[in-house]
Amino acid sequence: MKLVVQVPCLNEEETLPLVLSSIPRTIPGIDEIVVVIIDDGSTDRTVEVARSFGVTEVVRHHRNQGLARSFTDGVNHALAIGADIVVNTDGDNQYPQERIADLVQPILRGEADIVIADRQVGLISHFSPAKKALQRFGSQVVNVAARTELPDAASGFRAYSRESLMRLNTVTRFSYCMETIIQAGNKNLAITSIPVLTNPKTRESRLFSSTRQHVFRSAAAIVRAFVMYRPYVIFGVMAALFGLLGLVPFVRYAVLAATGNGGGHVQSLLVGAALVVMSSLCVLLGVVSDLIRTNRALIEANLEHTKRARFDILRVPATASIEEVVLR
Repeated sequence: MKLVVQVPCLNEEETLPLVLSSIPRTIPGIDEIVVVIIDDGSTDRTVEVARSFGVTEVVRHHRNQGLARSFTDGVNHALAIGADIVVNTDGDNQYPQERIADLVQPILRGEADIVIADRQVGLISHFSPAKKALQRFGSQVVNVAARTELPDAASGFRAYSRESLMRLNTVTRFSYCMETIIQAGNKNLAITSIPVLTNPKTRESRLFSSTRQHVFRSAAAIVRAFVMYRPYVIFGVMAALFGLLGLVPFVRYAVLAATGNGGGHVQSLLVGAALVVMSSLCVLLGVVSDLIRTNRALIEANLEHTKRARFDILRVPATASIEEVVLR
């Protein structure tokens, strides 16, 4: 059983030693632990520091590509070198790497495909009350979209089984956290969480410049993922809302007409007609979106087969026969 711990980095030469020195060297049930550094366009000595700690697997971006792309490239590299489990942590030492052993246990026991660390946001001292409330609200929204019950959907400290990574595909460039949960939930992958306590803050987040930007980008990622997998919910609700609102002006006009006062209220008919047209358009958009969702499902099935053909062939022993290769 091979575990790959991937660490996305952007100018982390000061904190990376804390991360690398706290990653477990042995874990029960794991035969080999490999650390992969994803250097997302660092301009400092991040890579040199990593190599000084014996890291040999490095994925480099010459320019900053964003956290989601770093995660995807790291996963692809991990699968290529034969990872059975991939753990993602951060280069700023936010997460307690010594808990990696606990993080992978549900996967080793066959109880989960994905394990997400619950940072217990309410206990994080440097989070403002507003940020804590937004984190809880965001997790609730993701849980509705993914049909899960995760206390901390934004946590980036998580473990993935090889099988789950074959089925997940990241689209957004901002952050993979929300999107992969919504995908996994709608693909019926088993997701669980374990509570952890984060390390003291070492620096400000480089993922976003303000809480407002984080909220808007996270909301956009959630809505996009929601529309991808459950478009009929969004457009169905919108169609029903506009349809009900459209009935109000018609009822008003009918009441006025019945009492002999309808002649001067044609505008009610116009407003009602406009709202009914909007409701009809939402129905059509829902149908089109559902067709796109079906097409996406077919494309993702092809992507999964492509991944298996690309990565699983690397796991075939050199002594395997042609029949064994074909069966794999």
